[in-house]
Amino acid sequence: MIEHGMAADDLRARLQELRAGDIDWRGGHAFSLVYNTGDHEHEELLESVVAAFCHENALNPFVYPSLVQLEHEVVEAAASLVGNPPPAAGCLTSGGTESIFLAVQVARDELFARHPDSGRPAIVTADTAHPAFPKACKYLGVEHVRVPHRQDGRADVDAMAAAADALGDRAALVVASSPCYPYGIIDPVTELAAMAAERDVLCHVDACLGGWLLPFWSRIGEPVPPWHFEVEGVTSLSMDVHKYGYATKGASVLLHRTTDLRMRQLFVYDDWPGGLYGSLTTAGTRSGAPIAAAWAAIHHLGIDGYVRLAEVVRDVTHRFVAGIGAIDGLHLTFPPDLSLFEFAADSASIGAVGDVMDDRGWHLDRQPGGLHLMVSPFHAEVADRFLADLADAVATHGEDRGKAATYGGVA
Repeated sequence: MIEHGMAADDLRARLQELRAGDIDWRGGHAFSLVYNTGDHEHEELLESVVAAFCHENALNPFVYPSLVQLEHEVVEAAASLVGNPPPAAGCLTSGGTESIFLAVQVARDELFARHPDSGRPAIVTADTAHPAFPKACKYLGVEHVRVPHRQDGRADVDAMAAAADALGDRAALVVASSPCYPYGIIDPVTELAAMAAERDVLCHVDACLGGWLLPFWSRIGEPVPPWHFEVEGVTSLSMDVHKYGYATKGASVLLHRTTDLRMRQLFVYDDWPGGLYGSLTTAGTRSGAPIAAAWAAIHHLGIDGYVRLAEVVRDVTHRFVAGIGAIDGLHLTFPPDLSLFEFAADSASIGAVGDVMDDRGWHLDRQPGGLHLMVSPFHAEVADRFLADLADAVATHGEDRGKAATYGGVA
Protein backbone atom coordinates (compact mmCIF):
# COMPACT_ATOMS: atom_id res chain seq x y z
CA MET A 1 0.00 0.00 0.00
CA ILE A 2 1.45 3.37 -0.99
CA GLU A 3 1.85 6.06 1.66
CA HIS A 4 0.53 8.96 -0.39
CA GLY A 5 -2.15 8.99 -3.06
CA MET A 6 -1.24 9.57 -6.70
CA ALA A 7 -2.48 12.39 -8.90
CA ALA A 8 -5.12 11.39 -11.43
CA ASP A 9 -2.90 12.17 -14.43
CA ASP A 10 -0.07 10.09 -12.96
CA LEU A 11 -2.42 7.19 -12.37
CA ARG A 12 -3.68 7.29 -15.95
CA ALA A 13 -0.13 7.37 -17.27
CA ARG A 14 0.85 4.40 -15.11
CA LEU A 15 -2.16 2.40 -16.26
CA GLN A 16 -1.29 3.15 -19.87
CA GLU A 17 2.23 1.85 -19.27
CA LEU A 18 0.88 -1.35 -17.74
CA ARG A 19 -1.36 -1.96 -20.74
CA ALA A 20 1.51 -1.72 -23.21
CA GLY A 21 1.89 -5.51 -23.33
CA ASP A 22 -1.83 -6.31 -23.68
CA ILE A 23 -3.23 -7.77 -26.87
CA ASP A 24 -4.34 -5.30 -29.55
CA TRP A 25 -7.94 -6.48 -29.78
CA ARG A 26 -9.12 -3.28 -31.41
CA GLY A 27 -6.72 -4.00 -34.27
CA GLY A 28 -8.29 -7.42 -34.82
CA HIS A 29 -5.32 -9.36 -33.41
CA ALA A 30 -7.33 -11.25 -30.76
CA PHE A 31 -9.27 -14.41 -31.61
CA SER A 32 -10.79 -14.96 -28.18
CA LEU A 33 -11.80 -13.06 -25.02
CA VAL A 34 -13.09 -9.95 -26.82
CA TYR A 35 -15.88 -9.77 -29.43
CA ASN A 36 -15.04 -6.76 -31.54
CA THR A 37 -17.83 -5.32 -33.69
CA GLY A 38 -15.57 -2.63 -35.14
CA ASP A 39 -18.49 -0.25 -34.49
CA HIS A 40 -17.07 2.74 -32.63
CA GLU A 41 -20.51 4.21 -31.97
CA HIS A 42 -21.57 0.98 -30.25
CA GLU A 43 -18.35 0.84 -28.26
CA GLU A 44 -18.63 4.46 -27.11
CA LEU A 45 -22.28 3.97 -26.17
CA LEU A 46 -21.42 1.05 -23.92
CA GLU A 47 -18.58 2.97 -22.32
CA SER A 48 -20.91 5.86 -21.50
CA VAL A 49 -23.52 3.49 -20.04
CA VAL A 50 -20.88 1.75 -17.92
CA ALA A 51 -19.73 5.13 -16.61
CA ALA A 52 -23.30 6.12 -15.76
CA PHE A 53 -24.06 2.90 -13.83
CA CYS A 54 -20.64 1.95 -12.43
CA HIS A 55 -21.55 2.94 -8.84
CA GLU A 56 -25.01 1.34 -8.75
CA ASN A 57 -25.42 -1.86 -6.73
CA ALA A 58 -28.02 -4.47 -7.71
CA LEU A 59 -27.86 -6.13 -4.28
CA ASN A 60 -31.01 -4.33 -3.13
CA PRO A 61 -33.74 -4.23 -5.80
CA PHE A 62 -35.87 -1.85 -3.73
CA VAL A 63 -33.19 0.84 -3.93
CA TYR A 64 -32.42 0.45 -7.64
CA PRO A 65 -35.71 -0.40 -9.40
CA SER A 66 -34.11 0.69 -12.69
CA LEU A 67 -31.69 -2.24 -12.51
CA VAL A 68 -34.56 -4.65 -11.82
CA GLN A 69 -36.33 -3.38 -14.94
CA LEU A 70 -33.19 -3.52 -17.08
CA GLU A 71 -32.36 -7.05 -15.97
CA HIS A 72 -35.93 -8.20 -16.60
CA GLU A 73 -35.84 -6.81 -20.13
CA VAL A 74 -32.48 -8.46 -20.88
CA VAL A 75 -33.78 -11.83 -19.67
CA GLU A 76 -37.02 -11.31 -21.61
CA ALA A 77 -35.05 -10.60 -24.80
CA ALA A 78 -32.93 -13.70 -24.28
CA ALA A 79 -35.97 -15.88 -23.65
CA SER A 80 -37.59 -14.66 -26.88
CA LEU A 81 -34.62 -16.01 -28.85
CA VAL A 82 -34.51 -19.50 -27.35
CA GLY A 83 -38.02 -20.89 -27.28
CA ASN A 84 -39.71 -18.44 -24.89
CA PRO A 85 -39.42 -19.89 -21.41
CA PRO A 86 -41.06 -17.51 -18.90
CA PRO A 87 -38.77 -14.52 -18.21
CA ALA A 88 -39.44 -15.05 -14.51
CA ALA A 89 -37.50 -18.31 -14.85
CA GLY A 90 -34.25 -16.51 -15.72
CA CYS A 91 -31.65 -14.17 -14.29
CA LEU A 92 -28.56 -12.23 -15.26
CA THR A 93 -25.21 -13.47 -13.98
CA SER A 94 -21.61 -12.25 -14.14
CA GLY A 95 -20.66 -14.61 -16.96
CA GLY A 96 -20.86 -18.12 -18.33
CA THR A 97 -19.02 -19.66 -15.42
CA GLU A 98 -21.55 -18.34 -12.90
CA SER A 99 -24.45 -19.39 -15.12
CA ILE A 100 -23.01 -22.91 -15.34
CA PHE A 101 -22.24 -22.94 -11.62
CA LEU A 102 -25.87 -22.11 -10.84
CA ALA A 103 -27.18 -24.69 -13.33
CA VAL A 104 -25.14 -27.38 -11.56
CA GLN A 105 -26.29 -26.11 -8.15
CA VAL A 106 -29.93 -26.23 -9.22
CA ALA A 107 -29.50 -29.77 -10.57
CA ARG A 108 -27.82 -30.86 -7.34
CA ASP A 109 -30.56 -29.44 -5.14
CA GLU A 110 -33.32 -30.74 -7.41
CA LEU A 111 -31.81 -34.22 -7.11
CA PHE A 112 -31.71 -33.95 -3.32
CA ALA A 113 -35.39 -32.94 -3.36
CA ARG A 114 -36.36 -35.87 -5.59
CA HIS A 115 -34.05 -38.51 -4.13
CA PRO A 116 -32.95 -37.47 -0.62
CA ASP A 117 -31.04 -40.71 -0.07
CA SER A 118 -29.38 -40.89 -3.49
CA GLY A 119 -25.86 -40.16 -2.29
CA ARG A 120 -23.37 -37.84 -3.94
CA PRO A 121 -24.93 -36.12 -7.00
CA ALA A 122 -23.18 -36.41 -10.36
CA ILE A 123 -23.32 -34.74 -13.77
CA VAL A 124 -22.50 -36.28 -17.14
CA THR A 125 -20.74 -34.28 -19.87
CA ALA A 126 -18.71 -34.89 -22.98
CA ASP A 127 -14.99 -34.20 -22.65
CA THR A 128 -15.53 -31.15 -24.87
CA ALA A 129 -17.74 -29.45 -22.24
CA HIS A 130 -16.44 -26.20 -20.77
CA PRO A 131 -14.10 -26.36 -17.73
CA ALA A 132 -16.71 -24.39 -15.78
CA PHE A 133 -18.58 -27.67 -15.27
CA PRO A 134 -15.78 -29.50 -13.42
CA LYS A 135 -15.04 -26.23 -11.63
CA ALA A 136 -18.64 -26.05 -10.40
CA CYS A 137 -18.48 -29.70 -9.38
CA LYS A 138 -15.35 -29.06 -7.33
CA TYR A 139 -16.96 -26.21 -5.40
CA LEU A 140 -20.35 -27.90 -4.99
CA GLY A 141 -19.24 -31.41 -4.03
CA VAL A 142 -20.69 -32.94 -7.20
CA GLU A 143 -19.10 -35.80 -9.12
CA HIS A 144 -18.16 -35.06 -12.74
CA VAL A 145 -18.44 -38.00 -15.14
CA ARG A 146 -16.64 -37.16 -18.36
CA VAL A 147 -17.30 -39.15 -21.55
CA PRO A 148 -15.07 -39.09 -24.68
CA HIS A 149 -16.58 -37.37 -27.72
CA ARG A 150 -17.47 -39.20 -30.93
CA GLN A 151 -15.20 -39.32 -33.96
CA ASP A 152 -17.07 -36.32 -35.43
CA GLY A 153 -16.32 -34.23 -32.33
CA ARG A 154 -19.85 -34.33 -30.94
CA ALA A 155 -21.08 -35.71 -27.62
CA ASP A 156 -21.60 -39.48 -27.65
CA VAL A 157 -25.24 -39.95 -26.65
CA ASP A 158 -25.02 -43.72 -26.14
CA ALA A 159 -21.91 -43.44 -23.98
CA MET A 160 -23.44 -40.64 -21.92
CA ALA A 161 -26.63 -42.69 -21.49
CA ALA A 162 -24.56 -45.61 -20.23
CA ALA A 163 -22.78 -43.29 -17.79
CA ALA A 164 -26.12 -41.92 -16.52
CA ASP A 165 -27.48 -45.46 -16.11
CA ALA A 166 -24.40 -46.48 -14.11
CA LEU A 167 -25.02 -43.55 -11.75
CA GLY A 168 -28.66 -44.46 -11.17
CA ASP A 169 -30.41 -42.05 -8.81
CA ARG A 170 -27.20 -40.04 -8.42
CA ALA A 171 -27.46 -38.65 -11.98
CA ALA A 172 -28.48 -35.00 -11.59
CA LEU A 173 -27.63 -33.37 -14.93
CA VAL A 174 -26.75 -34.14 -18.54
CA VAL A 175 -24.94 -31.40 -20.48
CA ALA A 176 -25.01 -30.45 -24.16
CA SER A 177 -22.85 -27.74 -25.77
CA SER A 178 -24.16 -25.40 -28.46
CA PRO A 179 -21.43 -25.20 -29.58
CA CYS A 180 -18.47 -26.62 -27.68
CA TYR A 181 -15.54 -24.23 -27.37
CA PRO A 182 -12.67 -26.39 -28.70
CA TYR A 183 -14.23 -27.23 -32.09
CA GLY A 184 -17.27 -24.97 -32.62
CA ILE A 185 -19.51 -28.03 -32.97
CA ILE A 186 -23.08 -28.38 -31.69
CA ASP A 187 -23.86 -31.51 -29.70
CA PRO A 188 -26.96 -33.61 -30.56
CA VAL A 189 -29.24 -31.70 -28.20
CA THR A 190 -32.47 -33.45 -29.19
CA GLU A 191 -31.06 -36.89 -28.47
CA LEU A 192 -29.27 -35.85 -25.27
CA ALA A 193 -32.36 -34.09 -23.90
CA ALA A 194 -34.59 -37.07 -24.71
CA MET A 195 -32.11 -39.41 -23.05
CA ALA A 196 -32.08 -37.23 -19.93
CA ALA A 197 -35.88 -36.93 -19.84
CA GLU A 198 -36.29 -40.71 -20.06
CA ARG A 199 -34.22 -40.97 -16.89
CA ASP A 200 -35.91 -38.04 -15.13
CA VAL A 201 -32.63 -36.11 -15.21
CA LEU A 202 -32.21 -32.40 -15.92
CA CYS A 203 -30.54 -31.31 -19.17
CA HIS A 204 -28.53 -28.10 -19.46
CA VAL A 205 -27.58 -26.58 -22.81
CA ASP A 206 -24.37 -24.58 -22.60
CA ALA A 207 -25.03 -21.93 -25.25
CA CYS A 208 -22.77 -19.38 -23.61
CA LEU A 209 -21.01 -19.02 -26.96
CA GLY A 210 -23.85 -19.64 -29.38
CA GLY A 211 -26.86 -18.24 -27.58
CA TRP A 212 -26.67 -14.75 -29.08
CA LEU A 213 -25.50 -15.87 -32.54
CA LEU A 214 -27.34 -19.10 -33.40
CA PRO A 215 -30.81 -17.44 -33.52
CA PHE A 216 -29.49 -15.09 -36.21
CA TRP A 217 -27.35 -17.76 -37.88
CA SER A 218 -30.54 -19.55 -38.86
CA ARG A 219 -32.14 -16.28 -40.03
CA ILE A 220 -29.32 -15.76 -42.56
CA GLY A 221 -29.80 -19.24 -44.01
CA GLU A 222 -27.15 -21.25 -42.18
CA PRO A 223 -28.12 -24.77 -41.05
CA VAL A 224 -28.79 -24.92 -37.31
CA PRO A 225 -29.98 -28.14 -35.62
CA PRO A 226 -32.51 -27.95 -32.75
CA TRP A 227 -30.68 -26.63 -29.70
CA HIS A 228 -32.83 -24.72 -27.20
CA PHE A 229 -36.12 -24.87 -25.25
CA GLU A 230 -38.10 -25.94 -28.29
CA VAL A 231 -36.39 -29.28 -27.67
CA GLU A 232 -38.41 -31.29 -25.16
CA GLY A 233 -36.27 -32.24 -22.20
CA VAL A 234 -34.03 -29.15 -22.14
CA THR A 235 -34.46 -27.78 -18.63
CA SER A 236 -31.93 -24.93 -18.54
CA LEU A 237 -29.75 -22.91 -20.90
CA SER A 238 -26.94 -20.38 -20.53
CA MET A 239 -26.12 -17.64 -23.05
CA ASP A 240 -23.52 -14.90 -22.58
CA VAL A 241 -24.50 -11.38 -23.58
CA HIS A 242 -20.84 -10.37 -23.39
CA LYS A 243 -19.94 -12.72 -26.24
CA TYR A 244 -21.96 -12.45 -29.45
CA GLY A 245 -24.46 -10.20 -27.68
CA TYR A 246 -21.67 -7.59 -27.95
CA ALA A 247 -22.10 -6.24 -24.42
CA THR A 248 -19.28 -5.42 -21.99
CA LYS A 249 -17.97 -8.01 -19.52
CA GLY A 250 -19.55 -9.63 -17.58
CA ALA A 251 -23.11 -10.48 -18.43
CA SER A 252 -24.68 -13.88 -19.02
CA VAL A 253 -28.28 -15.05 -18.93
CA LEU A 254 -29.31 -18.30 -17.24
CA LEU A 255 -32.77 -19.53 -18.16
CA HIS A 256 -34.78 -22.41 -16.70
CA ARG A 257 -37.81 -24.08 -18.21
CA THR A 258 -39.84 -23.42 -15.05
CA THR A 259 -39.89 -20.84 -12.28
CA ASP A 260 -39.73 -23.69 -9.74
CA LEU A 261 -36.26 -24.60 -10.97
CA ARG A 262 -35.17 -20.97 -10.76
CA MET A 263 -36.34 -20.83 -7.16
CA ARG A 264 -33.72 -23.47 -6.31
CA GLN A 265 -31.13 -20.71 -6.89
CA LEU A 266 -32.69 -18.48 -4.27
CA PHE A 267 -30.78 -17.96 -1.04
CA VAL A 268 -32.73 -16.27 1.76
CA TYR A 269 -31.34 -15.64 5.25
CA ASP A 270 -32.61 -13.61 8.18
CA ASP A 271 -30.96 -15.28 11.18
CA TRP A 272 -28.67 -12.35 11.97
CA PRO A 273 -29.09 -8.77 13.26
CA GLY A 274 -28.96 -7.23 9.78
CA GLY A 275 -32.44 -8.27 8.63
CA LEU A 276 -33.56 -10.17 5.56
CA TYR A 277 -30.89 -11.04 2.99
CA GLY A 278 -31.80 -12.63 -0.32
CA SER A 279 -29.97 -13.37 -3.57
CA LEU A 280 -30.63 -15.36 -6.75
CA THR A 281 -26.97 -15.46 -7.74
CA THR A 282 -23.71 -16.43 -6.12
CA ALA A 283 -22.80 -12.75 -5.93
CA GLY A 284 -24.51 -10.44 -3.46
CA THR A 285 -23.24 -7.06 -4.52
CA ARG A 286 -23.51 -6.72 -8.29
CA SER A 287 -22.39 -3.72 -10.26
CA GLY A 288 -25.13 -2.05 -12.24
CA ALA A 289 -22.73 -1.40 -15.12
CA PRO A 290 -22.84 -4.83 -16.84
CA ILE A 291 -26.62 -5.00 -16.42
CA ALA A 292 -27.14 -1.60 -18.03
CA ALA A 293 -24.55 -2.30 -20.74
CA ALA A 294 -26.23 -5.59 -21.66
CA TRP A 295 -29.56 -3.80 -21.94
CA ALA A 296 -27.99 -1.03 -24.02
CA ALA A 297 -26.26 -3.46 -26.40
CA ILE A 298 -29.47 -5.38 -27.06
CA HIS A 299 -31.54 -2.25 -27.60
CA HIS A 300 -28.92 -0.47 -29.68
CA LEU A 301 -28.46 -3.36 -32.11
CA GLY A 302 -31.95 -4.86 -32.25
CA ILE A 303 -32.81 -7.85 -34.41
CA ASP A 304 -31.66 -6.12 -37.59
CA GLY A 305 -28.28 -5.22 -36.06
CA TYR A 306 -27.68 -8.76 -34.85
CA VAL A 307 -28.62 -10.16 -38.26
CA ARG A 308 -26.22 -7.74 -39.95
CA LEU A 309 -23.37 -8.70 -37.64
CA ALA A 310 -24.16 -12.40 -38.06
CA GLU A 311 -23.79 -12.02 -41.81
CA VAL A 312 -20.38 -10.41 -41.35
CA VAL A 313 -19.25 -13.14 -38.96
CA ARG A 314 -20.57 -15.85 -41.30
CA ASP A 315 -18.83 -14.40 -44.33
CA VAL A 316 -15.45 -13.90 -42.66
CA THR A 317 -15.67 -17.36 -41.06
CA HIS A 318 -16.07 -18.83 -44.54
CA ARG A 319 -13.06 -16.80 -45.68
CA PHE A 320 -10.93 -18.15 -42.84
CA VAL A 321 -12.07 -21.73 -43.38
CA ALA A 322 -11.42 -21.58 -47.12
CA GLY A 323 -8.14 -19.71 -46.70
CA ILE A 324 -6.75 -22.11 -44.11
CA GLY A 325 -7.89 -25.08 -46.19
CA ALA A 326 -5.97 -23.68 -49.15
CA ILE A 327 -2.66 -23.52 -47.21
CA ASP A 328 -0.62 -26.62 -47.96
CA GLY A 329 0.06 -28.45 -44.72
CA LEU A 330 -2.93 -27.21 -42.68
CA HIS A 331 -6.35 -28.72 -42.05
CA LEU A 332 -9.36 -28.10 -39.83
CA THR A 333 -9.80 -30.65 -37.05
CA PHE A 334 -13.59 -30.65 -37.62
CA PRO A 335 -15.81 -28.55 -39.91
CA PRO A 336 -17.37 -26.01 -37.52
CA ASP A 337 -21.10 -25.40 -37.05
CA LEU A 338 -20.52 -21.81 -36.04
CA SER A 339 -17.76 -19.19 -36.04
CA LEU A 340 -14.96 -20.88 -34.11
CA PHE A 341 -12.76 -23.85 -34.85
CA GLU A 342 -9.42 -25.55 -34.40
CA PHE A 343 -6.90 -26.07 -37.18
CA ALA A 344 -3.82 -28.29 -37.13
CA ALA A 345 -0.77 -29.12 -39.21
CA ASP A 346 -0.42 -32.23 -41.37
CA SER A 347 3.23 -32.81 -40.52
CA ALA A 348 4.86 -29.57 -39.36
CA SER A 349 4.73 -28.45 -35.73
CA ILE A 350 1.59 -26.37 -35.26
CA GLY A 351 3.23 -24.89 -32.15
CA ALA A 352 6.07 -23.55 -34.26
CA VAL A 353 3.54 -22.01 -36.65
CA GLY A 354 1.87 -20.40 -33.64
CA ASP A 355 5.22 -19.00 -32.53
CA VAL A 356 5.60 -17.14 -35.83
CA MET A 357 2.05 -15.82 -35.60
CA ASP A 358 2.79 -14.61 -32.06
CA ASP A 359 5.85 -12.77 -33.37
CA ARG A 360 3.65 -11.02 -35.91
CA GLY A 361 1.19 -9.83 -33.26
CA TRP A 362 -1.61 -12.37 -33.72
CA HIS A 363 -3.08 -13.99 -30.62
CA LEU A 364 -4.30 -17.52 -31.33
CA ASP A 365 -5.24 -19.76 -28.43
CA ARG A 366 -3.26 -23.00 -28.31
CA GLN A 367 -5.03 -26.30 -27.77
CA PRO A 368 -3.47 -29.76 -27.49
CA GLY A 369 -4.66 -30.54 -31.02
CA GLY A 370 -3.88 -27.27 -32.77
CA LEU A 371 -4.52 -23.53 -32.88
CA HIS A 372 -7.92 -22.08 -32.07
CA LEU A 373 -9.65 -19.23 -33.87
CA MET A 374 -12.89 -17.44 -32.98
CA VAL A 375 -14.29 -14.88 -35.39
CA SER A 376 -15.58 -11.40 -34.58
CA PRO A 377 -17.03 -8.92 -37.08
CA PHE A 378 -13.89 -6.75 -37.17
CA HIS A 379 -11.84 -9.70 -38.44
CA ALA A 380 -13.29 -8.93 -41.87
CA GLU A 381 -10.81 -6.03 -41.94
CA VAL A 382 -7.74 -8.20 -41.26
CA ALA A 383 -8.59 -11.62 -42.75
CA ASP A 384 -6.41 -11.30 -45.85
CA ARG A 385 -3.39 -10.12 -43.86
CA PHE A 386 -3.89 -12.89 -41.31
CA LEU A 387 -4.08 -15.60 -43.97
CA ALA A 388 -0.97 -14.26 -45.71
CA ASP A 389 0.95 -14.29 -42.42
CA LEU A 390 -0.31 -17.78 -41.65
CA ALA A 391 0.79 -19.14 -45.03
CA ASP A 392 4.21 -17.61 -44.52
CA ALA A 393 4.41 -19.01 -40.98
CA VAL A 394 3.78 -22.52 -42.32
CA ALA A 395 6.49 -22.06 -44.94
CA THR A 396 9.16 -20.40 -42.77
CA HIS A 397 8.70 -21.50 -39.14
CA GLY A 398 11.58 -22.76 -37.04
CA GLU A 399 11.63 -25.06 -34.03
CA ASP A 400 8.66 -25.20 -31.66
CA ARG A 401 9.46 -23.06 -28.59
CA GLY A 402 7.28 -25.26 -26.38
CA LYS A 403 4.59 -22.75 -25.49
CA ALA A 404 1.86 -24.54 -23.53
CA ALA A 405 -1.73 -25.00 -24.63
CA THR A 406 -3.78 -22.80 -22.28
CA TYR A 407 -7.30 -21.39 -22.11
CA GLY A 408 -7.06 -19.65 -18.75
CA GLY A 409 -4.35 -19.48 -16.14
CA VAL A 410 -3.10 -18.35 -12.75
CA ALA A 411 -0.56 -15.53 -12.70
